[in-house]
Parts: sequence; C-alpha cells; structure tokens
Amino acid sequence: MLAGVPCAAQSTYEQLRIIAPAAPGGGWDQTARVMQQVLQQTGIARAVPVENVPGAAGTIGLARFIGAERGRGDTLMVSGLIMLGGIVTHRSPVTLHDVTPIARLTGEYEVVVVPPSSRFTSLQDLLQALRANPSSISWGGGSAGGSDHILAGLITDAVGAAASRVNYIAFSGGGESLAAIVGGQVDVGINGYAELSAQIDAGTVRPLGISSHTRVSGVAVPTFREQGLDLVFENWRSIVAPPGISAADRGRLTRAVDAMVQSPPWREAIGRYRWIDRYLTGEPLVSFMNSEEQRVRSILAKLGTDGDTSAAGTRGIYPIFVLSGLALTGIAALIAGIRSRQPSVAMAPRWRSPVLVGIAVVANLVLAERVGFVAGSAALFWLTARAFDQRHPLRDALIGSVTAVAAYLLFARLLDLSLPAGVIEHWL
Repeated sequence: MLAGVPCAAQSTYEQLRIIAPAAPGGGWDQTARVMQQVLQQTGIARAVPVENVPGAAGTIGLARFIGAERGRGDTLMVSGLIMLGGIVTHRSPVTLHDVTPIARLTGEYEVVVVPPSSRFTSLQDLLQALRANPSSISWGGGSAGGSDHILAGLITDAVGAAASRVNYIAFSGGGESLAAIVGGQVDVGINGYAELSAQIDAGTVRPLGISSHTRVSGVAVPTFREQGLDLVFENWRSIVAPPGISAADRGRLTRAVDAMVQSPPWREAIGRYRWIDRYLTGEPLVSFMNSEEQRVRSILAKLGTDGDTSAAGTRGIYPIFVLSGLALTGIAALIAGIRSRQPSVAMAPRWRSPVLVGIAVVANLVLAERVGFVAGSAALFWLTARAFDQRHPLRDALIGSVTAVAAYLLFARLLDLSLPAGVIEHWL
C-alpha cells in the first residue's frame, strides 16, 4: 500500500506555505489554490496557507520572497513567464536567478475575447482594425510585460503594425482585468483559457480565438491559425523556493512537488482547467528558464518595454507630454522674448505672462489626454505666444499647429512611441 502512494512514504509537512505574487482571481492565484487543495488532499502537507502579494507583474512578491523567506525550507512561490516579463519591464533589482528553482508545472494557451456587444464579430474584424489604427484599440490583461501584453504585441506585429503602438491597459490580477473586459472598459481582453472559461460558457464574453497549435479538446474556440493568423503562443507557470535553503530542503520540496504532480487530484485539475502538463525539474529547468529570459527580452524590445529603452519610453506617455510641452514653451518664450525687445511691441502687464503660461500647461495636459497630443501641443504653443505677444493670433495658431504635427510625427512615427493624436491619427 505504501509503495502505491508516493506521498505516504515521505515525511509530511505540518505546514507548507505558498506565495501567489498576484491579486486573487488570476492564473498564479488559481495555481496556488489548486496546489493547496491537492497537497492537503494527498496528505503531503497538513496545512497549506496561501498568501497573495500583488504588484508589478510579481516582482513585488519576488522581492519580498527573497528578503523575508530566505533559508526557509517550507515555503514556495508561484512564478513563470509573466514574472520574467515583469523583471525585464520594471528593471527589477532581483531576478529569478536569486531564487531556487523547483519545477515548471503547467502551460496554458491564451484566449482573445471581447464583450458581447463588441463591434468585432470575428478575429478578422480585429486584425483589420489593427492594421488601420493599432493605437485606437485598447487591450486589457495582466501586468505590463506579462504574457497577455506579449501576446497583444505579437498579434499586432503579425499584421504588420508596430508592436510598440499597442494600447495595453495592465491590471494587477485576473479578477480586475475580467471586470474591465466584461464591463466594456477595454475593447479586447486577453487571458488564459482557465481564467475565462466560465465567462465564455456563460456568454458574458465572446471568444475570438485561442493561441494553440490545433483545436483544444472540449474547447469550442477556433485557433488563430484556423483564421489566417500564423501565431502560436503558450504561457507557462513554475514553482520556486527561497534562496539559501539547504540541499536537503531543496530535495524534500522537489519530492513533495513530484508526488503532487503524480497524484490523481492533480491530474484531474490539469484536465479540468485545460492546462498543459509541462512538468520539468533539475538542470533542464534551469536551461529552459535561461533561454526563456532571452526570448522574453527580444519580444519586449519590440514592444518598447524591455527596460533598455529611454525613460520616456518605459514610463508612459505623460512624461512625453510634459517634456514636449516644456520644449515648445521654451521655443515660444524665446521667440516672444525677441519680439518684446522691439520698440513697436507693447509690453503686456506683468501678471499676464505667468498666468497664461500656467493655463497653457494645464490645457496641454487636459487636451492631450482627452483629444490628442496634437491638439494639446498646439494649444500650449498658441497660449504661450499670447502670454508674450498679442498681435498675431492667427499666424501663431498656424505655427503652433504645424509644430504640433511635426512633434507628433517625430515621436510617434520615427521613435515609435505610443501617442494619442485624436482624429488626426486617421489622416497621417
């Protein structure tokens, strides 16, 4: 009997803690909860508390795991492809080289979904819209730089558009992203099939395609390849231990995880969630993680979130608004200053210039967010010119508009930065 039950021949953990470095509802949390159930059901551990530490694609949980759990042989953390992306995107000072790899557990295909009322009735509708104007489509998914973000970039790149122009909205957990998708706060959602299957079955979201090689058994969702998009993508999840544990503790944890993945409850969970068995340990696991790190870096370089780009490119578009606005303000102030030294120019009251410049900066930020970069920058230039010289409003408006368009072309077209240009996006 003992020979037939691998876990029974091992010493049982009184407590085996699992850290899920994400908010409840996502893939990491789901993996941790399934492990909790299986480990307890099989008797490998009597108590398996799960702790959620969300933030920054798992890198906040990773940093805490390395600092607070060092040397503890009774603690595990869920990790995987998303964390690799987060480490690169957020330039994390700690990486997966700082933990003890135990096993790769599962793989999972990703699904692209839309709300039931979406204008996209098929994957081809979405691809056509991407070719025409990629930045006009908002994507919702997990953390920036994670598997959902990567897939959005790969789809955009596959249709010939710049992956750096993906308008991706990141959420800290699957629950948050699902609420945004169902509520129509984003145009398109991406997540693992297990996280979206209940909503797909209930009809609260409509699937457009799945990233598998061929049709997944029991899943009535067409693949990308079936619909003319030659793209296959798989997310993977792993389990790691803290740094500084002994060889004996590492061996014991590996044997516990090995017994878990061989157990009937785990095999049942694999089928129920449509996960792919990707169990891997030892040196092959280390080699796999190193190769995946290089692959992720190359993909994120296309997205412009690889951590090696400029600060403006990696921190978002609002600093670009401010920097470009300040540059335009400086140009306008220089021109107006030269004019003001001419005898024929009437001096404006002292309060007018700083007030109008302040209004110009506020107008730039508001209009850039609501209308587009071009409108915001043109307003900034024109109001700044008004602060120093009231004589040529039409000429300054023309110069401001031309300069704003030129700045947009420089940032968005030549530098491939994602800037909202409003209606002018359709003309350029």
